[in-house]
Amino acid sequence: MPAALEDRSQWSPWRAVVAFGLVSLAADMVYEGMRSVAGPFLGSLGASALTVGVVTGAGEATALVLRLVTGAWADRSQQHWRLTVTGYAMTAVCVPLLAIAPFVGAAGVAVASVLILLERTGKAIRSPSKSALLARMATHTGRGRGFAVHQALDQVGAFVGPLVVAGAAAATGELWTGFLVLAVPGAVSLLLLAQLRRRVPSVAAPEPDDGGVSHPHPQRGLAALGTDLPRSFHLFSLAVALTTAGLMTFGVISFRFVDRGLVPIAAAPVVYAVAMACGALAALASGDLFDRVGARVLLAVPALVAVVPLLVYADELAVVLVGIALWGAAAGVQDSTVKAYVADLVPGRRRATAYGVLAAVQGVGALLGGALAGALVVHHVAALAAGIAALQVAAFVLLAVVLRTSARGPLPAGSR
Repeated sequence: MPAALEDRSQWSPWRAVVAFGLVSLAADMVYEGMRSVAGPFLGSLGASALTVGVVTGAGEATALVLRLVTGAWADRSQQHWRLTVTGYAMTAVCVPLLAIAPFVGAAGVAVASVLILLERTGKAIRSPSKSALLARMATHTGRGRGFAVHQALDQVGAFVGPLVVAGAAAATGELWTGFLVLAVPGAVSLLLLAQLRRRVPSVAAPEPDDGGVSHPHPQRGLAALGTDLPRSFHLFSLAVALTTAGLMTFGVISFRFVDRGLVPIAAAPVVYAVAMACGALAALASGDLFDRVGARVLLAVPALVAVVPLLVYADELAVVLVGIALWGAAAGVQDSTVKAYVADLVPGRRRATAYGVLAAVQGVGALLGGALAGALVVHHVAALAAGIAALQVAAFVLLAVVLRTSARGPLPAGSR
């Protein structure tokens, strides 16, 4: 092929970033549509509240903890495209297959649980590689603007997907039909990804000025687990894990309000979409505050999380909806500020490892939080609210310590 024609076949940086954002939009429709009804769906198959809490909590833990492995795997193998495609394919296949769960009798809960966990595994496989590819695509657009556009499109998918599931469920009276409909955006995400890979192949190789080039072999052994990172980072990670544990999975929250007859099962995805919208608005606001007043904005997270169980497990729909709005807002504030603050705490050459460690610790928090909520939500709501409040007091104290330490300057090398 002539060089001029080959050059014209390559997409511009902005076109590549937008295309990747559309891939995420389509994929988010699929897995956020599934997550919006995972709890009620498992419940409709006969799962208990504890099972719902463990499965949904384990799913979030899997999506986070495995990144500690898949991030290092991507850097060592340099197979970023392959891992990205594999991860998206797992989501596109596993979610529509949930439609078979109601038709396999007593095995329905097990089948649905395995498919949910496999979908979350796909998320863990693709996320580090996807972020690495996007960072390279956004080099010439400005990484801040490039990631912002991608995240905006991602949130559109998170909002639309649950509404699609709700529409299908309302039209047919069955949740499984919504999973079948999600096969369409799943296929679209893979087609767009194939086109993107063909049009932007050069991003698979590290940039000449990429900080990682001077370290072609990522840290191995204990250093890969972050043992050489500052103590303040580890304290911060623990605080984030405690707030994550308090942000009970939506599967448990939706299981409760459907079980209590407050919201029809077909409307659960609409409630989830509202929470996602609140999270997006809170993320934009807190991100701006973070740039203006610093990491003190993070102190709002445990305060918000502590209030959530008092509201989402009430017996009045209006109160529950306020609680769900706060749940979404707390998640949005945390998501928009945590990674920015980690960049302030950790040396640049170790930030990728730090993000992997943070995700793993958050995953443990998600698993424990899901199990705690599932075990107590049916008969011991007061104990659940008290337990989460205690976790948030501990998180607040840890955050205050980290902020005070950071204000005095970095720790000595021997403290890291």
